[in-house]
Amino acid sequence: MLLTLIGYRATGKTTLAKLVAERLGWPWADSDDEVERRAGKSIARIFAEDGEPAFRELEAAVIADLCRRDRLVLATGGGAPLRPESRRAMREAGKVVWLRAEPLAILARLEDDDWTADHRPPLSDSGPVREIMQFLQARTPIYQELADMVIDTDARKPDELAEEIIASCNLQSKVVT
Repeated sequence: MLLTLIGYRATGKTTLAKLVAERLGWPWADSDDEVERRAGKSIARIFAEDGEPAFRELEAAVIADLCRRDRLVLATGGGAPLRPESRRAMREAGKVVWLRAEPLAILARLEDDDWTADHRPPLSDSGPVREIMQFLQARTPIYQELADMVIDTDARKPDELAEEIIASCNLQSKVVT
């Protein structure tokens, strides 16, 4: 079984993938990291040099490959569920958890994250607040349709969220609390 975490940027997918995987004794993967590894350059450079369609094509191939694995916690890029073939692969591979956060929480996390500038290119020219609102509005129905469960990540500790994900998926944590 694969446990896939979806959601917009800065909702905690990578952080929680690491924690959940550690508690389950499973490996974890981040699809954005794998895209960068295969391309040999950052996502920002892929967008700048090759364009978003090339990025999405590579991302779909990465998702397909990772979804063939077993006992893996997968953190996806925020746009990974946009492609029907990626949604199908995630759904068939196991449980899908949508990590949801309010727009202002997302903005604060993005502003506090040094990694964002190099690895998360702007998706529009409308400025960060409008971009977040615009993309959440467009992606929310897709996330909602795909998700087996929804976890709100606003103002909650990662350890608490990891345990909630594990319990919601009826999995057994190897960590004694």
